[in-house]
Amino acid sequence: MTIDRRRFLQVAGGTAAMTALSTSIARAAEIPAARRSGTLRDIEHIVVLMQENRSFDHYFGTLRGVRGFGDPTPVTLPGGKPVWYQSDGTKDVLPFRPDAADLGMRFLQDLDHSWNGGHAAWNNGAYDRWVPAKTATTMAYLTREDIPFHYALADAFTICDAYHCSMMGPTDPNRYYMWTGYTGNDGTGGGPVLGNDEAGYSWTTYPERLEKAGISWKIYQDAGDGLDAKGFWGWTNDAYIGNYGDNSLLYFTQYQNARPGDPLYDRARTGTDAKNGQGLFDILKADVTAGRLPQISWIAAPEAFTEHPNWPANYGAWYIAQVLDALTANPDVWSRTALFITYDENDGFFDHAVPPYPPTSAAQGRSTVDVAGEVYHQAGSGTNVTGPYGLGQRVPMFVVSPWSKGGWLCSEVFDHTSIIRFMERRFGVREPHISAWRRAVCGDLTSAFDFGRTAAAMPALPDTSGYLPPDRDRHADYVPKPPAHPALPRQERGLRPARPLPYDLAADGRASSTGLVIDFAEHGAAAAVFHVTSASHAGGPWTYTVGRGSRLSATWGPGPYDVEVHGPNGFLRRLAGPGGAGPEVTARHEGAGEQIRLVLTNGGEKPVRLTVKDAYGDERPVTYRLRPGGHAVHVASARRRHGWYDLSVTSDHDERFARRLVGHVETGRPSTSDPAIATV
Repeated sequence: MTIDRRRFLQVAGGTAAMTALSTSIARAAEIPAARRSGTLRDIEHIVVLMQENRSFDHYFGTLRGVRGFGDPTPVTLPGGKPVWYQSDGTKDVLPFRPDAADLGMRFLQDLDHSWNGGHAAWNNGAYDRWVPAKTATTMAYLTREDIPFHYALADAFTICDAYHCSMMGPTDPNRYYMWTGYTGNDGTGGGPVLGNDEAGYSWTTYPERLEKAGISWKIYQDAGDGLDAKGFWGWTNDAYIGNYGDNSLLYFTQYQNARPGDPLYDRARTGTDAKNGQGLFDILKADVTAGRLPQISWIAAPEAFTEHPNWPANYGAWYIAQVLDALTANPDVWSRTALFITYDENDGFFDHAVPPYPPTSAAQGRSTVDVAGEVYHQAGSGTNVTGPYGLGQRVPMFVVSPWSKGGWLCSEVFDHTSIIRFMERRFGVREPHISAWRRAVCGDLTSAFDFGRTAAAMPALPDTSGYLPPDRDRHADYVPKPPAHPALPRQERGLRPARPLPYDLAADGRASSTGLVIDFAEHGAAAAVFHVTSASHAGGPWTYTVGRGSRLSATWGPGPYDVEVHGPNGFLRRLAGPGGAGPEVTARHEGAGEQIRLVLTNGGEKPVRLTVKDAYGDERPVTYRLRPGGHAVHVASARRRHGWYDLSVTSDHDERFARRLVGHVETGRPSTSDPAIATV
């Protein structure tokens, strides 16, 4: 599909909007995908720009349609409050927008983002120690008003709201996951690496595997004072040149020892010479223009443009816009390119979604998938705490490509190894360092694309020329103060088109005199991690990983129970009751009819009336009278809500009995974001 210049001006809003676009971005809106096979093979160039240290909620908690501050199914903290209410020891601190003008250009303070600090905030899954571990600034967030370019990018292309950094820790280990599939978890080659130690490592990296397979690759960066030990591998005192040390391949001895003529040198240790006047994007743009962009490329920005606090977010917006300008300089190249823009870790900024993680012991959960290499066990007298490597918190991920235009949402669980997996799928070069658990739980990013058809038009992106740094100084930290009267932020209302997902989840309860049994199942095509909390039983939270087509069961002791089960894409089951045999509810998705089928049973000794209510109000409440041993089937349609449902079941026999069932019925077709987001 093509679009002429006049039609583009109409779509973009006329000549005024046209002036807000660089000429190359205007070309991007007009360039159709080079669709030949209608498959992944149509992508010939993969480009990765990994920025620094921002959490998903910090940037996009207020963005329309994503699982942000308007999430209708937040995790409950041990104290009984929703996850937003993070205590500083004396009072609750809620997410807040700092009271400052031009916030996107402010030098917001950097926070603790160490391994120990990240695990302290996570607190064994309780997720209630963010402020003590990170300070109150952890709850600060930005809005569309502050970072309009980032929001427009999400509205123009595809944003992922379940993309996580790979590890609860700092920059380097997360980048090792992106470049090698792990952080030396098995102890070979100098690992495991939990901090920014940069001591020199020797395990095999993914670019080496690409080189061996004959797949072209390159790192685009600025040389700074030199891409060697003398030049600190690109880390300079001048924040506007160099690569901020973010080319983590240079901490591997095989790259350090490489010499000119060696591919590891030529493709990873060369770059622009901004120190002597060369433009930061000259080499990238020249390669694109000449049609020699490699099959796989990574970009590392100078410190000031990485978005790492305290550097302003909108310095990064300017840099991203220049990258887009360079990549669209040759329409033929852009028509065959996929650009991934993400962030290595969350800094110390709060994100409300508890990340999937493997059980650290039999007491904390189970997994049908091998979790080898996913839990760090402290050896000797080390100072690092024991715990799971990840996943870490959610970070932004933009999928920018002719096959991802249209303001789409993708809510499949991903992490940095998903980028390698996308490369694996396209070019057939496998990375053996990626663990079995991570391969099962995290997708390969192909679900974020639509290779069958592509949108022709793209909305205007805001002009970023005003974000060019006004000086070359390092400014003092801006330390915001939380408001005296906190309130939960308002998220933008409205739906967002959503990609189909591979999940078909179930979590059914069975109560008896010996306790509550929950049967977890994943009938879909991907593994799922269930996070379980309880207001009635101590020892949690618990985590259960269920592989595709698998199931497992777990038991909570006898007596009254109140348990919540959270899964991917807003899946929730609340099971509460007095204990002992009584009413039960099982639920199954029926994708063909976009329905959810409930089977209501009475395992007690007295007749009961069970009432099914629809929180959306699309269907009237229905009551079933069940004799002992009786059952009834209730089929609820989710079609009017694009596959989304929120049902509750109560009993006239005991007000303590409750079942709440929330989720999405996948059909294999596109749908929308959760219509309950931002409605409360």
